[in-house]
Amino acid sequence: MPESTNEPSSFSIGPTLSPVVLLIGVLLIQLGFTASYVGAFHSPTPHKVPIAVAPPAGAPDQPARELARTLNGLDDKPLKATVVKDEAEGRRKLKDRSVGAVLVIGEQGYQLLVASADGSSLSEAVEKVVKGVAAEQRLPVETSDVIPAGKGDDLGLSAFYLAVGWVVGGYLAASILGITEGERLPTMRRLGIRLARIVVYSVLSGLGGAWIVGPWLNALDHGFWPLAAFGTLLVLGVTVFTLGCEAWLGVLGIGVAIVLFVVLGNPSAGGAFPTNLLPPFFSAIGPWLPPGAGTSAIRGIVYFDDAGVRGPVLVMVAWLVLGLVLLVVPTLRQQRARVEA
Repeated sequence: MPESTNEPSSFSIGPTLSPVVLLIGVLLIQLGFTASYVGAFHSPTPHKVPIAVAPPAGAPDQPARELARTLNGLDDKPLKATVVKDEAEGRRKLKDRSVGAVLVIGEQGYQLLVASADGSSLSEAVEKVVKGVAAEQRLPVETSDVIPAGKGDDLGLSAFYLAVGWVVGGYLAASILGITEGERLPTMRRLGIRLARIVVYSVLSGLGGAWIVGPWLNALDHGFWPLAAFGTLLVLGVTVFTLGCEAWLGVLGIGVAIVLFVVLGNPSAGGAFPTNLLPPFFSAIGPWLPPGAGTSAIRGIVYFDDAGVRGPVLVMVAWLVLGLVLLVVPTLRQQRARVEA
């Protein structure tokens, strides 16, 4: 006879809550959702966007240094300018995502190199600031999008939507498993079976998401297998962490996941507005949450030859390890309590 997942035990974690308490919790999440999204998006402003300044070809770098000082001295610090040796070095930094734009000094004006694949709103914000400075100097600015988003990814938002889809799939899968099989499992054997199911689900989710945005819709037409692999890790990390929260907090664990991954994670992910355009709080937390890590990694895989992907991978590994710890500890206690009973 199969082991029951809800047998009485001397070890119990999560609280039993009334519908009224749960409804109050839902109300707080809903209000937090509104405050978070409006707070992040109501007034996007560039802040210390890294930009490289390149001197004229074969010329001394003194003009570039003076221009960098001018850019760094602007009110509210919209840009953080550094001088590079030449345009080629600036392009390399743009490609490896060290900077958000490159400003090349020419004989008759400036050339601004941007990468809309990392967020068109960031490119537009930098262009606006640079053109304002150039206008005061009565110099023209020619903007070139050297790393554009793909034809099927018009606004560069497909990476964000793919990451959000994977995140939603992860915490929904965890919610369903917790509701149907119980938040806490009595033995490590049962936990192993659950984890095996999650791995299979995560692999299918990673492959499915990569196929939808790639071969099917042709929105992100590069890096199918790396995308599928990262999607598997992302879904696995979110699912396991959510289950870990449920193991300790019961149904409240689902609320914790929603607050972290939706209320805080989505507006700070760098989708609609890159992190350099967000308020400091959202800019700080975005790279550490799955939606932000996912958005950055997907763009790196598709448009930047994997530049900047290692960090998001490590972030998702950390979420996965934390989730495993949250799952294993109560299960071991449950199992020990059953043996001693």
